[in-house]
Amino acid sequence: MEFSLTNQTVQNFDGDCAVLFAFLDKSNDDQAIQALINLNHFKAKVGKKLSLNFVDGFKVSRVIVLGLGEAELSAKNYAKALISLTDTLEGEKVKSALIEEVNVDGYDQSWVHKTTARVMQNSIYQIEKVGTDGVEESSIENIAIQSNSDNAYELLQGQAVAVGMALTRHLGDLPSNVCTPTYLADTAQSLAKEFDLDCEVLEESDMSKLGMDSLLSVSKGSIEPPKLISLSYKGNGNAKPIVLVGKGVTFDSGGISLKPGACMDEMKYDMCGAASVLGTMKAIAKMKLNVNLVVVVPAVENMPAHNASKPGDVVKSMSGQTIEILNTDAEGRLILCDALTYVEKFDPEAVIDVATLTGAVIVALGKHNSGLMSNDQALADDLISASKVALDGTWQLPIEDEYDEQLKSNFADMANIGGREAGTITAACFLARYTKDYRWAHLDIAGTAWVSGSKKGATGRPVPLLTQYVLDQVN
Repeated sequence: MEFSLTNQTVQNFDGDCAVLFAFLDKSNDDQAIQALINLNHFKAKVGKKLSLNFVDGFKVSRVIVLGLGEAELSAKNYAKALISLTDTLEGEKVKSALIEEVNVDGYDQSWVHKTTARVMQNSIYQIEKVGTDGVEESSIENIAIQSNSDNAYELLQGQAVAVGMALTRHLGDLPSNVCTPTYLADTAQSLAKEFDLDCEVLEESDMSKLGMDSLLSVSKGSIEPPKLISLSYKGNGNAKPIVLVGKGVTFDSGGISLKPGACMDEMKYDMCGAASVLGTMKAIAKMKLNVNLVVVVPAVENMPAHNASKPGDVVKSMSGQTIEILNTDAEGRLILCDALTYVEKFDPEAVIDVATLTGAVIVALGKHNSGLMSNDQALADDLISASKVALDGTWQLPIEDEYDEQLKSNFADMANIGGREAGTITAACFLARYTKDYRWAHLDIAGTAWVSGSKKGATGRPVPLLTQYVLDQVN
C-alpha cells in the first residue's frame, strides 16, 4: 500500500473510490451527497459506511461515506473509523482511493497524515499460517489524502511504524517451536544486515562468564539455548543512546510452578516485549532518525525439566545481588534483571524495558492501557505524552518503599515475588533494584500485547508508543 498527499478534489479524482466523511451533528457540504445520505437513512456513527455507485459530479464509480460520529472528532474515533474504512476498501477490492481532508480535535494535519498511514497499513496485516506460501496481498495499492501540504514525511513515518508493528505481530504470532531464542537472534541479525546495524549475540557460555546466573536459572530447564541479543543503530555520533530492553521468553510453561493448561498456548506471546523492541528498531532504522538506539533482548524458554529451577532455590544475579526464587513462573524479572545490569555498558541516556510481566496488570488495567512505572518522573511524563499522540495508552502506577518491602527474604537479598497484593508494582520494584544508576521506565504489556478469543493475535503494541517517544527525543 502506497500513500501520497494531493490537493486534488474528491470530485475530480480519477481512481477507484472517493472517501467522504459524515457527522451525526453536521450536514455534508455537498448537497447532492447529503440528499443521498438522507435517502439511505444513513446514521453517521463511528465506522458506519455508506457505499454509493456512480454519483453525479464525481469521476469515480464509487463513493464511500464514512461516519465519524460527532463533529468534534476525537483521535480514537478517527482511528476506529480508519480501521472500518480499510476493511470496506479490502472487501470491495478497491485499488486506489482519495480520502478527503478532515480535522481531528486537538491534533494537527501532520498527525492526521501519519496516523492515517499507520492505522490503515497496520489494518491490512494478516497472520501467516505455518506451512503456507505467505499471505494474500492487499487489493489496496494507493491511498491519496487530500491536503494542501506536499510534505509526505509524516506518511513515511506512519508506514515505518506499521512495518515495525507487522514484524512485532509476526514474531508474536509464530508458534514457539518456530520462534525460539535462536530464531529471535537470527531475526536481529537479519535486521542488522538490512539496515547496517551492529549486532551481538551472547551465548550461554558468554553469559555464564558475566555472572548472569539469574537469567540462566530460567533457561536451564529447556533444550533451547538462551541468547542475549543486542542491536545498535547509530544515527547521532557519540550521543548517549536510548536503550530498549525486551523480555524474550519464547514460551513460558511456568517451569516447576507449572501454569494451568487452559490458554497455555498463549504463552508463546511471552516474548512480545522482545518482538516490540525489535519492531521499534526496524521502524526507527527505516525512518533514518538522528538518534542512537540500542535494543537488548534476553531470550529464553521456561520449561519444567528435571534440572529446572525449583521454588526455594537461590541464585546470584550479574549485579551480585542474590534472589530467592519462590515462584519459577515469575521468570521474566529473573532474565530482565541481568539484562538491565548488562545495559550499563552502553552509558544510556534512558532505559525502557518492555515485558509481558504480570497477570496482575490485566486485573488492574484490562486490555486497554499498558502499566508504566519509573524511577524518573520526567521520563514517565515523556512516555505518557507519547502514548497519547500514538493512541497507545499507558497508565502510571507507583513504585514506593512500602511495596518494595514485600520482596524481603530470609535467605537472599530479595525474593522474586512479593505476595498476592500489588503484583505489578512489586515486580517493578524488583527491577528497580537493578536500575539505580540510570533513568529507567518499565512497561508491563501483559494486557495489551495480544488479544484472545476468535480474533486471537498479537497487536503490535507498544511499537507506536516507543517510536513516538524516540521521535519526540529527536524533535
